[in-house]
Amino acid sequence: MTAELAHIFRHPIKSIGYEEIRTASLSEGRVLPFDRVWAVSTAQAKFESPLRDWASKMNFVRGVAAMGLAAVTARVREDGRIELTHPDLAALCIDPDLPADQAALMRWIAPLWGPDLPAPRAVERPGTALTDQRERRLSILSMASLADLAERTGIPMAPARFRGNLWVSGWAPWAERDLTGRRLRIGAAEIEIVEPIGRCRATHANPETGREDLDMLAALRAIHGDQTFGQFGIVTRAGAIARGDAVEIL
Repeated sequence: MTAELAHIFRHPIKSIGYEEIRTASLSEGRVLPFDRVWAVSTAQAKFESPLRDWASKMNFVRGVAAMGLAAVTARVREDGRIELTHPDLAALCIDPDLPADQAALMRWIAPLWGPDLPAPRAVERPGTALTDQRERRLSILSMASLADLAERTGIPMAPARFRGNLWVSGWAPWAERDLTGRRLRIGAAEIEIVEPIGRCRATHANPETGREDLDMLAALRAIHGDQTFGQFGIVTRAGAIARGDAVEIL
């Protein structure tokens, strides 16, 4: 079976919603467009708002601290506003750059974030992607590995659980673990695989319900002795990609 690009996901607001898209235009040395553009800082953030540069995930509202956030979905509308949905909340449509909408967003996530956590403080947009690493990477994951993980655990697995960008079908299960240092050609773009992705407890949450349904870290350790799933990559050749594009290992 020829490997192909099965899914493309982006996350406009860090930890608050995922969106599947059909196409993307990758730029050399950049993340997936519109991925982690905004984030909500908390009262314990180690910087003054507004944020001017990249900052660690510990400064922000994040799924590992409030697993209900896992069930938020996002849709970027044609007018640029973002529609957020959650199974337990009424839908919200906002422009994250408008102060009134920023306040509405922080009120909306309050039932998911919880009163015992540091209060949401501000919506940050520093002009650089607020991914978990300072380096501008995107993530590549395998549908076959996801299916194998679901079979081993007996828990249905949706790609959104892992907050990845590019999902590949057609590889043998776990074959991506051997791709560090290799390059992929997807559509017109090329990506260098640089490092496995270490996972955290946020993956314990089911993205359909926002509730913890298994110990993902223990499940990963039982298979390979580590907590990695997927690979980080750096775009080395710009170009358009689309679902269904062939994925070639160079």
